[in-house]
Amino acid sequence: MSAASGWLRKNWFVAGLAAAVALAFAAPGAGAPDGWMRPALTTKAAVALIFFFQGLSLNLAELRAGIASWRLHAYVEGFVFVAFPLIGLLVDATLFRFLPTELRTGFLFLCVLPSTISSCVVYTALAGGNTAGALFNASVSNVAGVVITPLWIGAILSAGGHSFEIAPVIGNIASLVLVPLVIGQIVRPAVRALAARMVPVMRTVSSVLILFMVYTAFAGSVAKGVWSGLSAGSVAGAIAGSIGLFGAVLGIVWTTTRAAGLGPADRIAALMCAPQKTLAAGVPMAQLVFAGHPGLGLILLPVLVYHPVQLIVGAWLIPRLRAGLESSGPGG
Repeated sequence: MSAASGWLRKNWFVAGLAAAVALAFAAPGAGAPDGWMRPALTTKAAVALIFFFQGLSLNLAELRAGIASWRLHAYVEGFVFVAFPLIGLLVDATLFRFLPTELRTGFLFLCVLPSTISSCVVYTALAGGNTAGALFNASVSNVAGVVITPLWIGAILSAGGHSFEIAPVIGNIASLVLVPLVIGQIVRPAVRALAARMVPVMRTVSSVLILFMVYTAFAGSVAKGVWSGLSAGSVAGAIAGSIGLFGAVLGIVWTTTRAAGLGPADRIAALMCAPQKTLAAGVPMAQLVFAGHPGLGLILLPVLVYHPVQLIVGAWLIPRLRAGLESSGPGG
């Protein structure tokens, strides 16, 4: 097997994100609002199926094992839903104020998203951190994000003079996210063994559905001409901003977890959970929060760039954390 094919097998989802965006620019017709894929209906079905799979695969016994780490939970949830959004507002008012409106909205949306589930838990385990605590925090943030993320977006848009109906958005998200997740949990005891064997398949199907939603989001923006007036500098700014934002947040988390009194295992869990933002829930939530917005592709661009950055940097940190990075910080 060549090095290129080996990399592609391991990182097919990241490559798929680039392919989905490229396909949207090359052939937007099928995924446009009036295209044969009918994204207004199919994306909602995709969201419901993704979170049904989440409910099927979520192990409550493992969640209960992580409840006791209250200091870690307070830190991570506070950072994800309070500190990170405030950082987003600060950089929006300073460094990002020259970006197009849709990109600025995209960065603010990125900052108010929940944490990931799969990658932060796996990375915490590989780095020797508090895995049960990471799973608890990632799961809680994704459930809480159903309400907190739209509330933040509503407050931000309202402060900017834009109208935003919060209650219908929260109701829509709850019906397509929480309800399927709860149904998955109800069904899980009857199919526990089968669900355990099917976890890799469910993750693959969920990833393909996310790629589909990325394609339709960008196809809709291309079809409406949103990208025609966008400069290369703006796109470069989105990429540089995503990389810089992740680096800054990573450093802040590592510095403040020591001041918060977290032990080494909890600091690793916090480092893998607090800076990460979910693409798996972010894309579906964007489809629901910004339904019908012609600039949805631009709004999604920051989280699409942020996602591979957090995966690459997280993987780079794992051996360093295992070797004792907790005593010297991310740069040690």
